[in-house]
Formats: sequence, structure tokens, C-alpha cells
Amino acid sequence: MPKLERIVESLDDSSHRDFRLWMTSMPSKAFPVSVLQNSVKMTLEPPSGLKQNVLGTYEALDWKEVEECTKPETVKRLLFSFCFFHAIVQDRRKFGPIGWNIPYAFTNEDLMVCRKQLKIFVEDYELVPYKVLNYVGSEVNYGGRVTDDKDGRLIRTILQTYICPEVMNDGHKLSASGIYKVIPPGDKEDYLDYIRGLPLNPAPEAFGLHGNAEITTSQIETLALLESVLAMQPRSKGGGGGMTREAVIGEQARYLQTQTPPPFNLEAVGRAYPTSYEESMNTVLFQECVRYNRLLREMASGLKLVQKALIGEVAMSEELEKMADAIFDNQVPPTWAKKGFLSLKPLASWIIDCRDRIKFLQDWIDGGTPSVYWISGFFFP
Repeated sequence: MPKLERIVESLDDSSHRDFRLWMTSMPSKAFPVSVLQNSVKMTLEPPSGLKQNVLGTYEALDWKEVEECTKPETVKRLLFSFCFFHAIVQDRRKFGPIGWNIPYAFTNEDLMVCRKQLKIFVEDYELVPYKVLNYVGSEVNYGGRVTDDKDGRLIRTILQTYICPEVMNDGHKLSASGIYKVIPPGDKEDYLDYIRGLPLNPAPEAFGLHGNAEITTSQIETLALLESVLAMQPRSKGGGGGMTREAVIGEQARYLQTQTPPPFNLEAVGRAYPTSYEESMNTVLFQECVRYNRLLREMASGLKLVQKALIGEVAMSEELEKMADAIFDNQVPPTWAKKGFLSLKPLASWIIDCRDRIKFLQDWIDGGTPSVYWISGFFFP
């Protein structure tokens, strides 16, 4: 590595204009920092889409290792099931909450461990231990990341559809349509040819989902695209009148500060609406006020700091920079969204909605328990 650093430093303008130095590396602490700083960095993103995911997995497989085991046909069938399962659980994330309650970062290492265990268990047992393979796959290797109980039940169910005695039959359907199926065990090229023939854009049925799930995917992709467009906007100039970006953010921050209601007086609320067995909604009111107070304090302190950071009175931290970018892009700052109520509205509409919610609770405090409740105005409906 030190030798590499010296070679790179010795390169100058006398090099041929078509000369390029390409280097590939796994993450390494020994990699020279100066080389990294002067380089154009490229990263290998995980393949997107069911077909590309399975294809990438098979292209990287050491097929000699598969052929050398004592029961190659059994291993080939179950290996395809595990690779398909790996692609399914990763690609389900594109369906948002319909796919997983929590989007988990499953990795190739999870599949690699399953692959090694598969070979060991198939060779050591006379009969294929499906229960053992399902348990280590869904409960240990992949399930170790899963924290939601419903997601845990889902991942167990998904794996049971792929690691089962039926996969020993040629043509066994892995989806309702039969597009995805078990093929006769063959060479690596046979599997690659079959995978290349799969649809580029899989239908929701491949994941065991209804066709309407595609609507959610399209909405998520559209929002992501629009957010990327916003993020790539020029940051030097703002809107009309030739205002600088800092001036636009400062003006918006001052406006938002005037629109941020003061926190509730929790002591006064507690005295006026004490916790009692006869009136359970008093507890609801107090808890709502506590939750909204956290958000209002975060808003008040954040807006003051971001204005000071813009004129250099305090350091512009990463958190404040994200808040400034969000205000400029008319998005709810991440720190507010984390402590606030669930909403998909842009910042201009969000602040109006926030004020309406606070007014609903303030009217309740001032005028007594209402006869009609604004259900969606609650922090936790």
C-alpha cells in the first residue's frame, strides 16, 4: 500500500491522456487516504430487481464447490430455493409497509452462511432435514435481523414455501403463475439461461402479493425520484428576486418560528383534567400534550439554531445542515419527522396541519371535553 501511494503521487501531466488507473478493493484501513481523496469513487450497488438479484448471486457462485459435494442434485435444488428466497426477501422492501413492517438490510453474508450450512446438513443426514434448514435460515441467519413479530412469522412462512419436499420435483411452482419454478438440476449455465429468461419487472404475484401492491411500489419510486430531483437542485441561488439560498432558508425559518405554537402547560392540564377512572379521555389529552410538547420544543430550538448557523454564530452541524436543506426543499426536517406525527405533507402544508392539531387540543383544554373528536388530529389515533 505505501508503494502504491508513491506510484500514484509520481503520476503527473506527462502521462498519456487516455491513461486511467483503476483499482478495486474491499474495505481496508490500510488503503492510502491520499489516493482515495484524489480518486473518483465508484461503489457496487446491490442488484435491483428479482431477476438481477438471483442472476448476480449465481454468477458469483463457485460451482466447483457445489459439484464436489456427495449429493449434488439435492444441493443444487435447495441452493436455487435459498437464492430465490434471498432475492424475494430483499426485493420485498420495494413494497414499503406491505412488504415488511420494518425494511431489513439482509446481506449476501446471510445467504453465504445458509449455503455452507446447506452443504453440511445435506451431506451429514441421510434424509434432507427440512425443519433444520428452515429453522437456521428463518430464525437464525436471516431471522437474527428481524425484530417485528409479524415480520418473523412472514419470513418463516416464505422460507417454508421454498425449502420443502416439493422442490425435489421438476416444475414445482415457486409462484402462483408458474413463471418461477424448479428446474432440473444441471450445470451453472443451465441455471443462468433460465434466470436470464425471467421477466425483468416481476409481478407482485412472485412475492405472494396482490396485484394492487404495485401501486404502492410506484408511489414509493415516484417519491424517491422527486426527492432526488429536489436534492440535485442548485444550492447557490434561491427563488425569485435573486435571493441567496441562505436568505431563503433564513426567511422561511423566521416564518416557521412565528407559526410554531408554544408548548402546553402540562401542570395546568393535569390540574384541570386529572387522571380518573370515570373519565379516561383525560389521560388521552395529557399524553397527547406530552407528545406534541416534544415536537414543539424540537421545532423551537432547531429553528433558532439554524438561523444562528446561517450567520455563523454557531457551527453548522450535520443535523442543522439537513434541517436547512429540508426547509429549502419544502420538506419536513428529519428531526421533526422523528419526533412528530405521521404525515406525508410538504412543509408548507405540514405546519398548517400542526397548528390545527394544537388548536384542537387547546380548544379541548379551554372549552372542556368535546362532544366530537378529530380522530386524525391525535398523535396516536
